[in-house]
Amino acid sequence: MFKTYETELAGRKLVIETGKMAGLANGSVLVRYGDTAVMVNVTASKEPREGIDFFPLSVDYEEKLYAVGKIPGSFQKREGKPADKAILTSRAIDRPLRPLFPKDFRNDVVVVATVLSVEQDNSPEVAAMIGASAALSISDIPFGGPTAAVNVGLVNNEIIINPTEEQREKSDLNLTVAGTENKIAMIEAGANEVPDDTMLEAIKKGHEEIKKICKFIEQIKDEIGKPKFEYKSFEVDHEIYDYIAENYTNEMKEKVQEVDKEIRDNNIAELTDKISQDYSEKYGEDQLEEHKQDISEAIYKLEKKCVRDMIFYEHKRVDGRKIDEIRPLSCEIDLLPRVHGSALFTRGQTQVLSITTLGMMSEEQTLDGLDTEETKRYMHHYNFPSYSVGEARPSRGPGRREIGHGALAEKALVPVLPSKEEFPYAIRVVSEVLSSNGSTSQASICGSTLSLMAAGVPIKRPVAGISTGLVTNPEDENDYVMLTDIQGLEDFFGDMDFKVGGTSKGITAIQVDIKVDGLSYQIIQDAFERTRIARAHILDNVMAPVISKPREEISKYAPRIVTTTIKSDKIKDVIGPGGKMINKIIDETGVKIDIEEDGKVFIYSNNQEKAIQALEMIEDIVREVEVGGIYYGEVTRIMSFGAFVDLGCGGKEGLLHISKISNERIKSVEDVLKIGDKVTVKVTEIDDQGRINLTMKI
Repeated sequence: MFKTYETELAGRKLVIETGKMAGLANGSVLVRYGDTAVMVNVTASKEPREGIDFFPLSVDYEEKLYAVGKIPGSFQKREGKPADKAILTSRAIDRPLRPLFPKDFRNDVVVVATVLSVEQDNSPEVAAMIGASAALSISDIPFGGPTAAVNVGLVNNEIIINPTEEQREKSDLNLTVAGTENKIAMIEAGANEVPDDTMLEAIKKGHEEIKKICKFIEQIKDEIGKPKFEYKSFEVDHEIYDYIAENYTNEMKEKVQEVDKEIRDNNIAELTDKISQDYSEKYGEDQLEEHKQDISEAIYKLEKKCVRDMIFYEHKRVDGRKIDEIRPLSCEIDLLPRVHGSALFTRGQTQVLSITTLGMMSEEQTLDGLDTEETKRYMHHYNFPSYSVGEARPSRGPGRREIGHGALAEKALVPVLPSKEEFPYAIRVVSEVLSSNGSTSQASICGSTLSLMAAGVPIKRPVAGISTGLVTNPEDENDYVMLTDIQGLEDFFGDMDFKVGGTSKGITAIQVDIKVDGLSYQIIQDAFERTRIARAHILDNVMAPVISKPREEISKYAPRIVTTTIKSDKIKDVIGPGGKMINKIIDETGVKIDIEEDGKVFIYSNNQEKAIQALEMIEDIVREVEVGGIYYGEVTRIMSFGAFVDLGCGGKEGLLHISKISNERIKSVEDVLKIGDKVTVKVTEIDDQGRINLTMKI
C-alpha cells in the first residue's frame, strides 16, 4: 500500500514514500528532500552465510548522472565503477548501521541507495543515510535502529544544519554526523582548523535534528513496519567457551602481553594449537573437527575479553603502555633522491612512506559526479599492500578502506594548502603503508605533512593525526576507559576508533568508527581533549625537530613555474590557428604551458631561462600595437614601395615605407633590408582599417 510521510528538516520539506516501488525488496523507501530524490532498497538472504565469523553487510550508494542531467563522460557512456565520493558515502551509510544489527546475525544484508534526482542545496548523501535507516526499520530484517544523519556547516561562526550550496562554499566546516535518538553513532568531518569546543557544539546541534528524524522514522515503523524475522544465531557455544575460559584464561593473559605484534600473533597461534590438541585428547578427534569453528570463535572471544579486562580493570595495555601513552615515534625526510618530496613516519610497528609530486594545473583530477565540483587539485592516495601485515596476497588495487583512509588524510591537509594563486601546482601525495599495527591513516597524515614541507609546498601549518580508543562497561555507558594511540588489537577488540587530524590551531579532519550503539557527548569531549594533547606532542616534539616549516625552494626535479595573465580575447592569438603559435613556443623552449579561460598562463620548465624565454614570446604575441610604440620585428616581405615587418604581436604586420627606412634617400628596399632581418621600428599611424604604418627614423 502506497504511503507518504512528511516532516521538516532544516526548514525544508522531507518526505518518505513507500509502497509504490521495488515491492519485492524486504524494505523500500523513496526519500524526497526538496527536489533531491533517493530510492533505498534493502534485502536480506533467507539463510545465513556459512563459514564466516562476521556480519556480511553490503552498502552501495549509486550515483546516476541522469540525476543532474548529465551523460557520463566515459567511452561506454554509462556509469562504471563508483567514484571515490560514492564509495565514501557508502562507508558513511554503513558505519552507523552496522553496530545496530544483532552480534550473532550472519545473513547477508544488502543496502542499495540509488540517487534519482539532485538539487544541489539538498544533500543526496543525507537523504540516502536517512532512507537506509527508514528502509531497514520498516523491513522484516532484524535491526536496532532507527538512525538519522545531517550535514553541519559553520558560516561566519554560525552553525548551520544542512547548509545550501552557497553556504557550503563559505563554510569552515563540512561535518556529517549520524546517530540514534540517544547517542552519536558516526562522525565524518573536514574543517578549517575548527576549535574542539566549536566542533562539539556543532555535533550537539546536529544531534538535535537527528533526534527529530529518528522519532519520525519510529512513527513510520510503528504504523507499517513488518515483524522482524527469526534467524539462526551464531553466538559462540556457551559450553565450549566456558571450558576454554576456565582452563586457559591465565595463559591467554600471558600470551597477549607482548609489544611485538608478530610475536604476539605467534603466541596466540601456539595457544590455539595447544587448546585444539587438548580438546582432541579430551573429547576425541571427531568432536574437535565438529566444533572447530566454535573453538576458534571461543578463543577469539577469550582473547578479546582478556585484552578488554586488562584495560578496563587494570588500566594495563598489551604492550605495557599507560592508557594515555603514545607509542615510540620517529620520522625522517628526503629518503628518495629524485622525487619532489618524501618522508617516513613510524609509530610503533606502524610505518608509512609519503611521497609528494608537483605537476601542472592541467594535471589536476577531473571529477564526473553529482555535485558541482568538477576538478580536484590536491590528490591523496593511500596504499595498503598485503606485506604491511605480513600476508601473501596479490594486489587488486585500492579497496573501499584504502579510498576512505586516503580521503581522510586529504581532508586533514586541504585546509592548510596554499591557494592556486600562491602556489600554482597540482599536488599529489601517495602514502605507502610499509608496516601496519593500527592508525596507518593517522601516520599518513603526519608523514604527508613532512613530505609536503620537504617538497617546498608552503602549507600554513603542520598537521598531525592521532586516534583514541575506548573500552566501556556494558552495564554503564558512563563507565569507560579511553586509550590514546590505539594499535591494531585495541582497535579490533575495543569499542571505538576516534581519529582526529589537526594543527596547533584546531581540527581539520575527523573520522569515527564505533562498535557500540553510540557515543555520549562526554566521550566525544574527552576524545577531543586526548587527541589535542597528543597532536601537540607529535607536532612539537617529533615533527618540528625534523622540519618545522616548508622549504623556501622546491626540489630541483620539480617543474618551475612562471605565470602571467593575458586578456581573454588574446588567448586565441597565443594558441594560434590549429595551435600553431603555442606549439612553436613549446618546440623552441621545451616548456609546458597551461592557459585557463580567465587568461591565467602557467609556464612550467626545469630551466628558468627557457621559461622566461617562453614568457617573453607570449608577451610579444599579446602586446597591443599602439601609435608611438617601439617594436623589435622581423622583415617578412619586401615590395618595391617598402617592407612588411612582423611586430611579434599576434602576427600583426606593419608597412615600413621605403621613405621611412633611412634618413637618406635610397633607390631600392633591397639595398638596406632583406627578408628575415630584425629591425627596430616605431608605429606612426594605425588607420581606420587597422593598417599599421611604421618608421625606422626613431
